[in-house]
Amino acid sequence: MVPDVSTGSDTRGLIVYLFGPGRRDEHTDPHIVAAWDMAGAPDPGRDPEASYTLLAKRLDHHVDLRTLELGGKKPPQHVWHCPVRTAPGDRYLTDAEWAEVARRIVHAAGIAPEGDEKACRWIAVRHADDHIHIMATTVRADGRRPRTHRDGQRAQAECRKIEAEFGLRRLKSGDLTAPRTPTGAERAKADRQGQTVTARQWLREQAYTVAAGVRTEADYFTVLQSLGIKARTRLGPETGEVIGYSLAAPGDTNAADEPVWYGGSKLAPDLSINRLRERLATQEVADRAQHVADPNTPWRRVESALNAASTILSSADDPAAQGHLDAFGDALHNMARATPGRHRHELVAAAGAFDRARRSTIRADHQAATALRQAAKELAYASSEPGGLAIAVLFAALHLTRAAAKWHEQRGHEQQAAAAEEALRQLHAGYQQAAVPVLADLARRAPRATTANRFEQDLRAALPDHADRVLADPAWAALTTTLARAETAGHNPRHLLATVGTQRKLDSAERPAEVLNWRITAQPNRRAQAARRRSTVSGTSSMSATPYPPATSVAMRPGERGRHR
Repeated sequence: MVPDVSTGSDTRGLIVYLFGPGRRDEHTDPHIVAAWDMAGAPDPGRDPEASYTLLAKRLDHHVDLRTLELGGKKPPQHVWHCPVRTAPGDRYLTDAEWAEVARRIVHAAGIAPEGDEKACRWIAVRHADDHIHIMATTVRADGRRPRTHRDGQRAQAECRKIEAEFGLRRLKSGDLTAPRTPTGAERAKADRQGQTVTARQWLREQAYTVAAGVRTEADYFTVLQSLGIKARTRLGPETGEVIGYSLAAPGDTNAADEPVWYGGSKLAPDLSINRLRERLATQEVADRAQHVADPNTPWRRVESALNAASTILSSADDPAAQGHLDAFGDALHNMARATPGRHRHELVAAAGAFDRARRSTIRADHQAATALRQAAKELAYASSEPGGLAIAVLFAALHLTRAAAKWHEQRGHEQQAAAAEEALRQLHAGYQQAAVPVLADLARRAPRATTANRFEQDLRAALPDHADRVLADPAWAALTTTLARAETAGHNPRHLLATVGTQRKLDSAERPAEVLNWRITAQPNRRAQAARRRSTVSGTSSMSATPYPPATSVAMRPGERGRHR
């Protein structure tokens, strides 16, 4: 059950909407199911003698008295509006049940506490099977305004109790960190235009994707504008510095053919200018040109940083853990961009789902997550997708997402935990698509029995407590191929197994051989590294410290917007 509190200043206009046919003729049998006084509330939906104006006057009675006291000036935002909707699939509620819901919500929100004879006047109108609209005028009989601080949060808490008592679907409790839900008008506009998401949702996706790849505030706006997105900034009156910004989607205009603007914080709380600056401030080191000899280096850095972040989530430092979750959100977006394979769709969906899991009421320590965020930025500029190494990164992301869901669950972050679980499902689907054929190919290329037996001896010596489970894993044959390749690359198999076996506990791993396989895949080629060092020392290397590509390579091309939406 979802309440959605808002305020306005037009009593009669809201009444006309509530009792009218609706914007798309979706209102059927509009009528009052509960009110401050059923005998004193004329019902334009059932009483032919009643009118919209009569009902508005009855509701606004105490507002008019207050207006006289204020010398003809109405109190600001004196109309309180709260639609309450059941979840899809919930049972039909009777008028009497909806009346009880309405009375409990106006009591919880502070509009009309039970037993308060001087409370605000209110009505609850039902014009569809699955929801009601509660409307109130927020001036009490004694002329005071009601105490509605955190009214939306209190209404949400009461709805959780109602769900349990009425046998309805139990929704996740929020903590005011969720992005704004698109309005009915925004959804209707998207439907008319044949779009699958609203302009607000599309802008949010683009903003997150761009913010994940850029290093400076200037680059953020440059890339957005390169996508055809209009951007305008708000300057402080005294300092002249940027204190806010708004975005408008290409072609999204109002009736006057003007762009429809959405402020950054209205897209999502962590897309405000201040929250963006907190994250971008940690990228000063990454701005400098770097000397990267191995194109796979960004992927290895991300894989290592993801494993380190999993350890952070098990610590007691909540701000550091929250900072790593936010940086992980950037990493997921950049992984999706850098992955051209058929599982890219699942990675994009996972990144979008995790955007809800990357923030909570815990203030993030972004400095603690500098290594992961810098690695994620480098991945945004990676020139190629390195096959098995990318799957190793995806495998590490799976483990971190699972840890994030558990971390949120332990702290009562219900919506974030659910979002992390959804991201985990998408990542697992992508992993299955990418990993199954690769593991099958590795198994087909397994070395001879004598070599496999030697690797088994190395395994028993390096990881005696886990050897039997590793050998029983169907991925053991693939692991022998990976060990053979690592040996050719200059690694000692026994030492390598001991090293990667301690980087992550294998006790809880369902497929320990798979875990070891991808951890070993992420190890660098020692022989190639030595060759590059010799080449550099002898002066034969032609490589130079080239800056990263321009930030405009981070986001989608403008032509891709239609397909994405």
